[in-house]
Amino acid sequence: MSKAGAIGFAMAGMAGVGLSGCAAVDASPGGRPIALDSETIRYETAPCFGTCPVYAVTLTPDGKGIFEGKRFTAVTGIRAFRITPAAYQAFAARLAPYRPAGNEMLYQPGTPNCENAPSDMPSVDIVWTGSSGGLQHLNVYDGCGSPTMRDALRAAPGDLPIRPFIGRPQG
Repeated sequence: MSKAGAIGFAMAGMAGVGLSGCAAVDASPGGRPIALDSETIRYETAPCFGTCPVYAVTLTPDGKGIFEGKRFTAVTGIRAFRITPAAYQAFAARLAPYRPAGNEMLYQPGTPNCENAPSDMPSVDIVWTGSSGGLQHLNVYDGCGSPTMRDALRAAPGDLPIRPFIGRPQG
């Protein structure tokens, strides 16, 4: 083998090893993606016509959590908190059945997933972001989709130590 051929072969081998770290393996039942050890999950509520709590929670698998109270929460502003890796995995597992198989799934009035819905309901927006920057997005208006999905998404924050931050607004 010539020197140029050997260099080319070595470069191709290194590129293959480097790219193998970019491959995603889907080991979940039903072909849905699962949370990875380096993935951030952001769960955010949107306003309703009324006093629904509006907040965002961002979680990392190493146990870091950020709560951002926006409206009608006991705490307004940003608060850091910690969770165990097991708590992160439990939260991710609760959301997993509703995680889009593609990049995005929207359950909003007027879309094929929600032709007729009551007005003035809150919604939940969830974004899974991998360490490579890739993301998946789920947005569910509370009058759309199955009641089972809506109940599970509403209940998911109950697994986190943020109830005192959401609480009842003071004042």
